Amino acid sequence: MTRGAPLRLAMVGGGPGSFIGPVHRMAAELDGAIQLVAGAFSRDGQKNAQAAQAWGVAGDRAYGDYRQMLAAEAAREDGAQLVAVVTPNHLHFEVAAAALAAGMHVISDKPATLNLAQAQELAGVVAGAGKLYGLTFVYTGYPMVREAREIIARGELGAVRKVIVEYSQGWLSRPIERDGDKQAGWRADPAQAGVGGAIGDIGVHAFNLAEFVSGARVERICADLAAVVPGRTLDDDCNVLLRFAGGARGVLIASQISAGARNGLTTKVYGEKGGLTWSHERHTELIVDWLDGPTQILHAASGYLGAAARAGSRIPTGHPEGFIEAFANLYRDFAGAIVAGTPNLVPDIGEGVRSMAFVERAVAASAAGEGWVALLGDAA
Repeated sequence: MTRGAPLRLAMVGGGPGSFIGPVHRMAAELDGAIQLVAGAFSRDGQKNAQAAQAWGVAGDRAYGDYRQMLAAEAAREDGAQLVAVVTPNHLHFEVAAAALAAGMHVISDKPATLNLAQAQELAGVVAGAGKLYGLTFVYTGYPMVREAREIIARGELGAVRKVIVEYSQGWLSRPIERDGDKQAGWRADPAQAGVGGAIGDIGVHAFNLAEFVSGARVERICADLAAVVPGRTLDDDCNVLLRFAGGARGVLIASQISAGARNGLTTKVYGEKGGLTWSHERHTELIVDWLDGPTQILHAASGYLGAAARAGSRIPTGHPEGFIEAFANLYRDFAGAIVAGTPNLVPDIGEGVRSMAFVERAVAASAAGEGWVALLGDAA
């Protein structure tokens, strides 16, 4: 994109105690295309002011709530053009819809909304607003994930036959939400997280990644979800079989009670001619195993990669980049789409609707023991 004045960003949520808020702020500003100028970071006035001071936001642009912020920023000649939504899930819809109505673009943390009905309603709001909406499914921003997608799209593996995605964490192996842990607390609360626990928190990442990399759409699922830790209301362990359009089969595992696992995300896609593997723990590598050829290890920032992967790397090969940079790729793509209308790979509200359908159908089907169910029918 052509470099001009940075887009002006406002943030809702993300104050002291937030994990993801500072990540969004760092990622948004990394490439100089976006500048944080305003926010409603916390309902706590002291924390709100603290965040503003730490992030270089003028005191009079740290607002008490997001409605006040949107009204004030819309009235300013130098007001915010873009809003980042980094709150717990139950606020995603109302903040995004209000920001779009105020004439601002929206980039939201996942999942899109609290439930499927809200996601479908938000799709209508986005369609009528004339503004862009993006979701930070961050793993789609990694260069070697984008390379995997291009390899499959070029047909190098042949027809896709099997997709396996595993996302295992162990941080909720104990009921830490009962000990005052803020991040665990809202994720374990249906009023704030929605009907899904682990499936809504990390399962949507796995689902989105399976479709993003393979290029195939999930049509049917067979889900087995459980709340393993006694007394927990929402699921903390998920196992889902997938059937894709075109005939490919898949397996999705999302668990937050896999004791000892940190952020164990791995994706494997197998076609007629070979398979590829990407792991978050070795994210600068993509392993390609050929049926009738030697194994290849492709490295990030190498000249032999496709355009999307090369554009996603900022430093020479052998110098690892990571989570912040992958997030920044989404923000940079989104800014380019706003300013210059350039194509971008940022997941949109359509992916938000599909991911919420995945959560709701999996939770309901598992509880009822329904076995195989359609994901979303004709609306998919």
